[in-house]
Amino acid sequence: MSRRLAVEADGGSRGNPGPAGYGAVVRDAITGEVLAEVAEAIGKATNNVAEYRGLIAGLRAAAEIDPAARVEARMDSKLVVEQMSGRWKIKHPDMIPLAREARSVASGLGAVTYTWVPRARNAHADRLANEAMDAAAQGRAWRRAETTAEPAAGADGEADAEPSWLPPSRTPTTTLLLRHGETPYSTEKRFAGVGDIPLTATGLEQAAAAGRALARRGGPAVIVTSPLRRCRDTAAAVAEATGAPVRVEEGFRETDFGAWEGLTFAEAEQGWPGELKAWLADPSVPPPGGESFADTDRRVRVALDKLKVRHRRETVLVVTHVTPIKLLVRAALDAPMTALYRMHLDVSSLSAIDWYDDGPSVLRAFNDTHHLQ
Repeated sequence: MSRRLAVEADGGSRGNPGPAGYGAVVRDAITGEVLAEVAEAIGKATNNVAEYRGLIAGLRAAAEIDPAARVEARMDSKLVVEQMSGRWKIKHPDMIPLAREARSVASGLGAVTYTWVPRARNAHADRLANEAMDAAAQGRAWRRAETTAEPAAGADGEADAEPSWLPPSRTPTTTLLLRHGETPYSTEKRFAGVGDIPLTATGLEQAAAAGRALARRGGPAVIVTSPLRRCRDTAAAVAEATGAPVRVEEGFRETDFGAWEGLTFAEAEQGWPGELKAWLADPSVPPPGGESFADTDRRVRVALDKLKVRHRRETVLVVTHVTPIKLLVRAALDAPMTALYRMHLDVSSLSAIDWYDDGPSVLRAFNDTHHLQ
């Protein structure tokens, strides 16, 4: 059976015509996992030209992943969708060669269909297009590792159709984020990354208390846990209290702190002063032999995408670590990566985020430890 992919594409111009750019995302159509991202500034052009360029780039990226794939191209441009579907004639001379090129790329794939989606459901591609235009305005090329927050306006420069403070109209997917219970490293404030550290007796009691509190609330539909022991043991205690099934998700494990694993901050600073300073200043810098926060962010986002597809509109308990929770909160708030350094999470604390299908996300709770009192 041929693979199913989804291409989300967008483009915009700040002036129409004006400085323009496009963005495109390729996803696994079943799991929602992001497989590729592309974006580019294209100089002075119109919105429609940029939108076509985004579609072409997205189809090419899909073809690189699997030339035989069945692809659904999703765009908030009614013009491009209707023209590519053959329902509208293409009259503008700038559009004719672009449509021809898009059809040529599409002909090399297994099959391509075109779907119009509201702008709010095309936010990822819109963000990439804006990142490309922002980068060009600063005299640099777009890089996939950039973490620019999603803009308040669409790629074509117009404000979103509804103010962000209006309540969403649909049932969200809710993630309850539980940090694991106390460990020997947490009591001594040591770097605890991928090492399989056990819970202390207090940590086991904290996990049981969290389970009782969640059971009183009705319990989650499912528990998704990091593969590391301290989280699996915490998840097991909650499962015993709530009866919810448990699934392990590798993407929600803690950052690999490399050579700093098991050290205190002072010990790391003494041994690697320059490296620690660079790590604190730049989320793309990893610890010696470890993993950067930017790398962690990418895999956490993939894990979240899969969760939202598999458990759409359900309440899911994610048992994980400090860094993944902070990254999810940052994503929900559209905050910069530097926000990671301004959050504190206690062991066995609960946070909650609602993720809505039409784009917005709402932080409902953060670092709640009432169940431990």
